[in-house]
Amino acid sequence: MSTERRNPNSVDIDLFPTERILKIINSEDATVTAAVSSAIPEIVKTVDLAVNAIRNGGRMIYVGAGSSGRMAILDAAECPPTFSSPPEWVQAVIAGGAKAISQAVEGAEDSREKGEADLKAKKVSASDLIIGLAAGGRTPYTQAALEYARSKNAKTVAVVAVPDSPMAKSADIVICTPVGPEVITGSSRMKAGTAQKLVLNMISTAVMIRLGMTYSNWMINVNMTNAKLHERGVQILREILGVNAEDAKELSDASGGRLKLAVIMGTLGCNRKEAEKRLNEGGGNLRKVLGHLGTGRE
Repeated sequence: MSTERRNPNSVDIDLFPTERILKIINSEDATVTAAVSSAIPEIVKTVDLAVNAIRNGGRMIYVGAGSSGRMAILDAAECPPTFSSPPEWVQAVIAGGAKAISQAVEGAEDSREKGEADLKAKKVSASDLIIGLAAGGRTPYTQAALEYARSKNAKTVAVVAVPDSPMAKSADIVICTPVGPEVITGSSRMKAGTAQKLVLNMISTAVMIRLGMTYSNWMINVNMTNAKLHERGVQILREILGVNAEDAKELSDASGGRLKLAVIMGTLGCNRKEAEKRLNEGGGNLRKVLGHLGTGRE
């Protein structure tokens, strides 16, 4: 596989001074975005499937082992605090369970039985979208998980770094990011892992945008759970509504810290109860409530 070949650009890298080592790594990393860009048509299809699944009561579930599993865990974990999305919308399963998040669980990725069992425990159905990640596309755990998902008529996606991988046979969509050989031969946590991170960020972010969890490019659903996030929420209100910090804070407090309600209250001059009614009628989508109102000050 291309990800396992020796990289001619990093031969004898252990003999080089630190700056040259870093420049080689940086130069190789710079090629990753082009590899991801080549897969955008498949990423588009994946986002559309995920939006449809979630709108119809299903879930988007990532599956991976090792570094791939950790990328999956990271992306799923960041969705609720960023978008206030229900945690069941985007989930992740990693070979070896919770312990594998922080340390290697030897042999976990080789168990097809566990891959199937972990998906079975999620009660996967035709309503769900299952996304398997593996740089080489041949991890037994992840391949078995995709096969099981398909047996339950769930839609499946394989995120891989090599073409014509075994996992491709178990996927409705194949997102292939051909990053080539790694700086350190076989260390797919590097370029292949970076590509996975980019792909998952693109998928989850685009899904949340499509589901109305943002307003323009603002984190309108941010959970203001600490001082930094509260400050961010107040600044968002200032930018959308064109008000000063004091008025923005008053609106934030009056809305119970729910920025969508605060924007409706500030734009329409209504109270929280009326704002909640308007937001519910719009299915929680601020654009449907205000249209293009409130964006003229961007």
